[in-house]
Order: sequence, then C-alpha cells, then structure tokens
Amino acid sequence: MILLRRIVQLKNQLARQSGRSILTVVAAVLVVAVLTGCDVERRKSDAELGLNPQQARGRKIYDNYCDRCHRPYSTKGKKGPGLKGVFQNKYLPKTGLPANDERMTDIIRNGRPNMPGYSQVLTAQDIQDLLAYMHTL
Repeated sequence: MILLRRIVQLKNQLARQSGRSILTVVAAVLVVAVLTGCDVERRKSDAELGLNPQQARGRKIYDNYCDRCHRPYSTKGKKGPGLKGVFQNKYLPKTGLPANDERMTDIIRNGRPNMPGYSQVLTAQDIQDLLAYMHTL
C-alpha cells in the first residue's frame, strides 16, 4: 500500500514537472518571436490594398514567381532582396542600376546571377501586370 501511494506521488510530481516544462518552452518561443522582430501579419486582400485589376493580376504573378525569393512588403529579403519601395528610389539597392520599368523588365526577362529569367514563362502583358503591382510596393 505504501509503495502504491509512493508511485502515485511520483507520477503526479512528474506530470506537474512536464506541464511546467511545456509552459517554459512555449514562453521561450514567444519571447524569441518578439525579440527577433517577427513581422508576421495577416495577408491583406487586393481590395484592402486598393489594387486595380491589372495590379491584382500582377500580384498573382508575383505570388507565383517572385515571392519565394523576394518579400513584397519588407526591405528584408529571402534569397533575393525585399522589394518594398523598389521604385521609390532612383537606383536599385543591390546593383545600383536604375529603378525603372525598362531595367526591371530586363531583370525579369533575363534574370541575374542568382535569379532565373522568366522570358520563356511570362508574356509581355504578364510583365506589365507584374510591374504595375510592384509600383504599389
């Protein structure tokens, strides 16, 4: 009987400790997320962004081809630079090339050293739609 009571006490003690361990891990994850500046937000709809039909088409193209490497609403990149405000400056930040439709069209068509070109995938209209969206960033 004493042995059974002791086993139950040990089981309860372990349950309390593992519960505390889980809470400790969850708290640590939350602290790390806050301290690292976790910038996760709900994705806004095309209407919330005020996109016209051409820009909305461009956004879909961006989502399919560009988003895997370029964050649209951040200057922090993934594999490539973030594109927030890409047309707000006179020159592109990484290359110093002019930040205009002509130069961006060349980059989209022909690629860069670590970026594929999309001339075989995107039509001229697709690129125009994509540029229209990128002007909203």
